[in-house]
Amino acid sequence: MNAPATIRTTIGRIDDIPREGARMVRAGPMEIAIFRTVADEIYAIDNRCPHRGGPLSEGIVHGGFVTCPLHNWVIDLKTGLAQGADEGCVRTIATYVDADGRLSLDLPVSIAANVAA
Repeated sequence: MNAPATIRTTIGRIDDIPREGARMVRAGPMEIAIFRTVADEIYAIDNRCPHRGGPLSEGIVHGGFVTCPLHNWVIDLKTGLAQGADEGCVRTIATYVDADGRLSLDLPVSIAANVAA
């Protein structure tokens, strides 16, 4: 099975996201949580926790993880996997920051034109 075609879509600037913070963007039916670590690493994952659908963009960022604000599930930002005894995962989305600080995501072509920050 082939992955859907993607297109690199600029969604803002790295400075739009505070260190150890997050931002949520909509792309068609998708809600994407974008995180910035203290080391300026950028990660993007589905905004819904696999446990009960909590808004991960409102969670606490620590290292390369986010803790869901509803029930404290911890999600690895690199892999999308829930940690510890919890089971589940969220989709990860490739992120890019260019030399000018512009932040882009690889989004499915079918929804890339529908991005709203």
